Amino acid sequence: MMTLSGQPAIRTVDMRVDYDDLTAVHDLNLTIEPGEVFGLIGPNGAGKTSTLRVLGTLQQPTYGQVHIAGYDVEEHPAEIHRLLGFMPDAPPVYDDLKCWEMLDVFARAYFVDRRQRRKRVDQCLADVELTAKRNVLAGTLSRGMKQRLILAKTLLHDPLVLLLDEPASGLDPMARIEFRHLMRNLAARGRTVIVSSHILSELSDFCTSIGIMEKGLLVESGRIEQIASRINSHRKLIIEVTAGMDIAQRLLGERGIVVSVDAAIGRIILEFPGTEAELPGLLAALVTGGVSVKAFYEKKMGVEDILLRVGARRVS
Repeated sequence: MMTLSGQPAIRTVDMRVDYDDLTAVHDLNLTIEPGEVFGLIGPNGAGKTSTLRVLGTLQQPTYGQVHIAGYDVEEHPAEIHRLLGFMPDAPPVYDDLKCWEMLDVFARAYFVDRRQRRKRVDQCLADVELTAKRNVLAGTLSRGMKQRLILAKTLLHDPLVLLLDEPASGLDPMARIEFRHLMRNLAARGRTVIVSSHILSELSDFCTSIGIMEKGLLVESGRIEQIASRINSHRKLIIEVTAGMDIAQRLLGERGIVVSVDAAIGRIILEFPGTEAELPGLLAALVTGGVSVKAFYEKKMGVEDILLRVGARRVS
């Protein structure tokens, strides 16, 4: 199994992409470590697809440096192609080939060893839950199944780095659950994944880090919990009580904490300005004060919350 040794999986330095008078990507500086599942998000026209195309060697940057696993994309494209798996948005399939035949064609193109080819084709079909469609013509598949077939194609040569542009588009709910599991498994095996998607709630379930692009600029980048800590100084707490709602509001008010109350379901929502170490004391004060606390927990910021907080209002 291929691995990275001491090199970032992806590194760009002042990468810029121009189309005539339009600058699609402004001086992008990005470092993604091995094993990260990196969500690239932002509004339409933010520069996400242009970024993926440059990383996938489908186009050259106007200027700047781009390295995949330590290789310069302009100087070593052949090496990068062996390390890279790229899945564009809504790619076509070969309608007149059976699913296994289509994958076999690509396995040959990827120089998968002849003795391992059948095994890899079957394994990748299993990874995307298409084993039952092995002998079905690719052109007869539903849109979601075609997406899964293309993902299987992308996995054939066991790439170290995967670039996935809207990979969950067209997938049904069960297939999206399976996709999340696959992303986690790939990360556990040391693979690095960049996924561009507009399904922000799902990105929170498997992404370890994100980058937010807006008008060609990378406005935020890093691990989700680190970004959340930078942009949100208060912790959002949820407290559910079965009795003593009035007492809870009074005790919290005495601490200067503003609360939002949904009395119908016995829930209090508040922004807590203290540290994590102060949370047990707050809970103890409520309980000793006579509040029957059913649940007391912090609501972590998700990808949607972060995107809205940094100002990108229209998601792609």
